[in-house]
Amino acid sequence: MPNKVFGVDLGTTYSVIAHVDEFGRPVVVPNADSQPTTPSVVLFASPSEVVVGMQAKRQSRVRPDEVASLVKRHMGDGGWRFRAHGQDYSAPAVASQVIAELAASATRATGEAVHDVVVTVPAYFGDEERKATKLAGELAGLNVVDIINEPTAAAFAYGFGQQGAASETVLVYDLGGGTFDSTVISLSERRIDVIATDGDHELGGADWDERLVQHLSQQFQEAQPQAGDPLDDSYATQDLLGMAEETKQALSGRETAEAFVFYNGGRAAVTVTRAQFEELTASLLERTIELTRRVLAAAQGKGVTTIDRVLLVGGMSKSPAVARRLNEEFGFTCQLADPDLAVAKGAAIYGQKKELEAFVISDLVARGVLAEGQTLDQARPVDLHKAVASTAEAYGLPSTAVDELVATQVSNVTSRGFGLEIQRENNEDKYVTFLAHANDTLPIVAEETFGTVVDDQHAVQVKVMEQATADESDRVADNKVVIEGMIHGLPPGFPRGTPVDVRFTMQRDQTIEVTARHPGATEPLVLRVEAGVSSDRMRQEERDKVDMLKRRG
Repeated sequence: MPNKVFGVDLGTTYSVIAHVDEFGRPVVVPNADSQPTTPSVVLFASPSEVVVGMQAKRQSRVRPDEVASLVKRHMGDGGWRFRAHGQDYSAPAVASQVIAELAASATRATGEAVHDVVVTVPAYFGDEERKATKLAGELAGLNVVDIINEPTAAAFAYGFGQQGAASETVLVYDLGGGTFDSTVISLSERRIDVIATDGDHELGGADWDERLVQHLSQQFQEAQPQAGDPLDDSYATQDLLGMAEETKQALSGRETAEAFVFYNGGRAAVTVTRAQFEELTASLLERTIELTRRVLAAAQGKGVTTIDRVLLVGGMSKSPAVARRLNEEFGFTCQLADPDLAVAKGAAIYGQKKELEAFVISDLVARGVLAEGQTLDQARPVDLHKAVASTAEAYGLPSTAVDELVATQVSNVTSRGFGLEIQRENNEDKYVTFLAHANDTLPIVAEETFGTVVDDQHAVQVKVMEQATADESDRVADNKVVIEGMIHGLPPGFPRGTPVDVRFTMQRDQTIEVTARHPGATEPLVLRVEAGVSSDRMRQEERDKVDMLKRRG
C-alpha cells in the first residue's frame, strides 16, 4: 500500500498539516503544543540548532536578529538570505524547518511516519516560487507528491470535489497572513475547473499588523513623549508586533480592544476601536477588492458571469470588514467556515486522491492491463472498475467514495504570462512577446514564427520569460528568465528574416517545453522546465546547510 499522503498548508504566518483518517475525514494534526496551527517562525538558536513554532515566535521579542519569519514572501527570490551565526539560509532552507516540524508533529500524533506530502501555494505563485516551495519540502526530507493551489485545496475542503455536488461557480477569497488570492472556480460533479485567478503574494494579515504597529507607536509617543519611539528599538518593535497581532485578533470579535505598550520606562494603554482599525487598513482591503474586481472581469471575459457562492479562506478573512466590503461592492453573501484550516484539509483530501490513484494504477499494472508509465484515462472502464473496488477494499472505504475522488478532474490556469525575449531588426532594443497569458486554461499549445535579425546569422538565442509584474509588459525588465538556450553553428547563406518556428507548450502540471527550429540547424532546440523541479546543484547546496541543523523545542 502506498504511503499516506499528508497535506501541508505552508503559510506566511501560520502553517498546518492534515491527513485523511480511517473514516475518510480530513483531520488537522495538532502540534507539540496541542494547537492546530504552528507559527511559521524559525529561531536559529545556535549554529546547529533551530526552534520552530510558538517558542521561536516568543523568542523573537528578545532575539530578533536570530528569528526568521514571513519567509513565504521570499520564496522564489534567489538573492534573499537570512543570516544567523555566520551562516546564510535561503527561503527554502528556512521554510524546510517549518515543514519538518509539522511532519515531526504529525508523526508523534498519529504514530505514522510522514514521507509523502502535498504542499499548497498561492494560486498567483509563479514558476520560481513553486520550485522553491517544492525544494523546501525536499530539504525537509519529504517526497513532495504535488503542489496544489490554495483556492483549489479550499474547494476540496468545502466538499465539492469528492461529493459530486451540483454545478456552481465559486469565488474563493483567500486572505492569509502574508498573501492574497482571488480565484473563480467552476465546481461540478467530478470536476474542479479554475476559471481565473489574481493576487498579490505581498499582501496579507502581516500588513494589517504593520499598520496597527505604526498607530500604537504614534499613540504611545503622544502619551509618553519623553520615552521616545519604540520603533527605534528592534526588541520593542517585536513587542509591538506581538501586541498588534493580539489586538487585531480581538477586534474580529469585539468592537474595542486595549493594547499595552511599554518602552524606555514609559507605558501607555491604547484603546483601539474596530472602526479605527478598519480606517487604518482601508487601503489594504481596497487592494483586495481591486484584485477581486480584476479576477471577476477575467472570468466574465471567459463567459462566466454569475457567482453562486463566495468562500472566505485565510485567517485575515475573519475580519468583519472583509465580508461587509465584498457585500457592499459586489452584493456577495460570504461563507466563512474553518478559514484557518480549510486549505490544509483540502490538501489532505487531494493527497488522498493522489494516494488512491497510485494504488489503483499499481493494481492495474499488477493485473497486466496497464503498462508502466500509462495513466488512468488509458485504462478500460471495466478494468478501472475492478481496480477501484480492490482499492476500496484495501482502504476500507466505499467504492463510490474512491471512484468519485479518483475520477475528480482538476483543471487550472496560468497565473502569469509567458513569452520570448525578441530583438528588433537592426536594433539593440529587445522586448517580450507573450505566447501564453495569465488565466489561459491549461494545457496550452502556442506556435509562432519569428525572423532572424541579420544576414548570415550564425546563432539564435531563445529566452523563455515569465511575467513578473501585475500586468503583462513587453519591457524585458518587467519579466524574468525562466530558461534559455542557443541554436549554434548555423551555416552562412540565410538572409535576414529567415523563419524560426517556435512551439510553446505548458502541460496541466505547468511543465513548460519550448521547441525552436531553424532551417539551417540539423536538430531543433528543445528547452524544458519541469514543474517545481530545482537544479541538482541548488538542492545539494541547500541540503548541505540544512543537514547541519537539528530541531529542538
